[in-house]
Amino acid sequence: MKPTLPCILLTIVLMGTGGLSLAQPGDRIVVQDIKSLLKGAIEHGVARGVIVGEPATYIRQHFDTPAPIEVNVKSLHPLPQPGCHRLEVTTRQQAVLENGKREDKELVYQVSYCRDGSFPERGDRK
Repeated sequence: MKPTLPCILLTIVLMGTGGLSLAQPGDRIVVQDIKSLLKGAIEHGVARGVIVGEPATYIRQHFDTPAPIEVNVKSLHPLPQPGCHRLEVTTRQQAVLENGKREDKELVYQVSYCRDGSFPERGDRK
């Protein structure tokens, strides 16, 4: 059974190598994982990026598309634990091949995350 787009993208959230580079049209930063974007959204309210490197290569090969993997993150609200926020993550990729059809795909999900790179304590996650 092939992993689905949501499974793959959520795995990337947790992988993280911390790579970050500033250079992409339209105010997107180039990242190896989305942890930099999660931290950016906590600091500035929003962050926009493009995933590159090994995770992006795997996803592009899996879904047979050369299209970039764009990620937008916005802070929904701070959490009781200092430095932690509830974030909304939107991941997009064009021309994804899934079940024999090419379609643009978008995955929107929420995650609780802290500025120091950790997840909040159990009671402070929503």
